[in-house]
Amino acid sequence: MKARRWAKRLILISLVALGFAVTTAPRAEKPSLAPAAQKSGTEVTLMSVYFLDARVGWAVGAGGAILKTVDGGKRWKPVPSRTSALLTGVFFSDKIHGWVVGSNGIVLHSKDGGETWTGQPSGTQVALYGVYFLTPSSGWAVGAGGTILHTEDSGVRWTDQTSGTSAVLYAVHFFDQNHGGTVGALGTILLTEDGGLTWTTQETQSAATFFDVFFTDQLNGWAVGNAGAMFQTTDGGKRWIDRTFACLRTCSRPTDLIKIRFTSPKAGWIVGERGSILRSTDAGFTWVEQENGTKASLFGLSFPDPNHGWASGERGTILHITARP
Repeated sequence: MKARRWAKRLILISLVALGFAVTTAPRAEKPSLAPAAQKSGTEVTLMSVYFLDARVGWAVGAGGAILKTVDGGKRWKPVPSRTSALLTGVFFSDKIHGWVVGSNGIVLHSKDGGETWTGQPSGTQVALYGVYFLTPSSGWAVGAGGTILHTEDSGVRWTDQTSGTSAVLYAVHFFDQNHGGTVGALGTILLTEDGGLTWTTQETQSAATFFDVFFTDQLNGWAVGNAGAMFQTTDGGKRWIDRTFACLRTCSRPTDLIKIRFTSPKAGWIVGERGSILRSTDAGFTWVEQENGTKASLFGLSFPDPNHGWASGERGTILHITARP
């Protein structure tokens, strides 16, 4: 029940200031992306999507749903997960080794490219929301109650890392073996410079709920969250600059920003509620809102290369994004 309540909250939650701007692409311009809806074969909410390349990808979501494609999403097939739990995150370190996390401390592991999945003992019963692996051996998972788990043996053993917070953590990202970050509720941004042995709270002066974090290098990173919250650092987290989006003319409240990805230092993407897709081509200085024909909230985002991306969300929505110069 807790997992269902969290999913409903995340779906329904109220998920150009300080030199940044959000604009709507003029109709006369050549569109910068061509989002195409793909048939997922399910109506459940798909919370996360991950692609290794332009052909092989996975999506996970409510009711224990795991989907896989090997042709860029032309066909998605369901894969047995042996659980009905809400699955919130999926990550593959290569074409063979993958992990899925979800409610009640669930961690699933695949050693055959996502064809079969087996449970791993996480040592916790709290909901896990984010997972990230640097190598097939070394990875992290984060979740409720400030939980940060780390493994150095592909998940055979997961050990707690002290976060110093009780806030829910929704996402984790590492740039290298030492430098990483995690974000969550109550304006929480934590960074580490020693692989998670110690985590340091960052000052944002914000009470926003951050849903995602992404670093393009050791110095430059972004965190996004509810009500248009966006914070940027250019000095490795010593200072976080508030770039929160103002409400556009056509909106009644700022859009929740759920996922952010950069495919290069200049090219960035954001997805969020009500089908929002934003693109930046100038290192995040401006963001252009993209029309895509869906009003379903989008929770997952993956770009395996600069030209191809996928987003997932409510009602089994999967969008293929083809970026154009």
